[in-house]
Amino acid sequence: MTLPIEPSAAQQAAARVRDAVHSATVGLIEREQLAELIVLAAVAQEHLLILGPPGTAKSAVVRRVASALGGRYFEYLLGRFTEPSELFGPVDLRRLREGVVETDVSGMLPEAEVAFLDEVFLGSTAILNTLLGVLNERRFRRGHTQIECPLRVCVGAANALPDDESLAAFADRFLLHLFVEPVPDHQLEALLEGGWQSERAPLAHRTELSDIDELSRRVPLVDLSHARGLLADAIRKLRAAGLSLSDRRIVKVQRLIAAATVLAGRDTATDADLWPLFYVMPTREAQASAQDVLRDSMSAAANPTLRAAVEHAVLQPVSRAARLVEAARSCLQGGADAPAAATIAEALLREIDANFDAKSLPPELAAERARLIERVATPT
Repeated sequence: MTLPIEPSAAQQAAARVRDAVHSATVGLIEREQLAELIVLAAVAQEHLLILGPPGTAKSAVVRRVASALGGRYFEYLLGRFTEPSELFGPVDLRRLREGVVETDVSGMLPEAEVAFLDEVFLGSTAILNTLLGVLNERRFRRGHTQIECPLRVCVGAANALPDDESLAAFADRFLLHLFVEPVPDHQLEALLEGGWQSERAPLAHRTELSDIDELSRRVPLVDLSHARGLLADAIRKLRAAGLSLSDRRIVKVQRLIAAATVLAGRDTATDADLWPLFYVMPTREAQASAQDVLRDSMSAAANPTLRAAVEHAVLQPVSRAARLVEAARSCLQGGADAPAAATIAEALLREIDANFDAKSLPPELAAERARLIERVATPT
């Protein structure tokens, strides 16, 4: 008798992180992608910039993911008149009387493990310059204060990319760019039902930052030898189409590919792991063009932990079907008496029928579709 193979520590950590992402996005329709990219950025020790109109649940998702992951969390809405002390802490008056300029960082950004900065481009030059050190080097420097920062990931948010060149250079320090839109028409019922439920649902702590750290430690150990050639070919295709990336971003995307590999439970990167390249494209237009240019290069893209992020990046039927199967099972496992289950089931049925006809519907998804129809037809 062959004994089952026990999952590795990394696979167990990835499973717990996946469960945390699920719990964080319950009721937040079309926001699984954002939650998954926060995890990818944290494992890669990089940062994420969210761009989109107000009221699209950007802060709600970050807050819920941070709660699910655990750790010290710092959040701030920046404005034109925000003072550096509001983010980094005030000058320590006791030390100042002794002639030493030190900052009291207790409970402030330099001590955070997960941070969210809304309207990040409204910060002053003094704030942004200090932020660069925190983001790039994980070090806070101000006066006589120089400390190491435990920051795993910083999420910045804004309505749009800035036109100012200096601010654009700051935006480039966020390796991942995500453009969000309001929930589409066919999911409005699910948005209303899910939003009503999520407002009353407690923020659950589902895993530990030690799981993120366990996965992060494995990122430098990933074998990129095969994927590196595939990545170079993809970059050449982008350049031939007039889409360029800085050398710095090209080099750094390898960390995202390695992080995606680890989150997929593997230690060797393949063509299934190239998809983070899409999110490294800095503008909405560049991302849209990259989807067409890289359609063949990313046809094998897959990740069992980050399915929504993969689907939105590659727009491939396989990844979309995998995400819908998972969403259907999650809905059905909620139980027949779950108040939102029927509404969410209806939304999933509309999405399935909008993306697949009878001939293209995969068997596994067809089975879940039949179960969803039964769920909708069964009175609660």
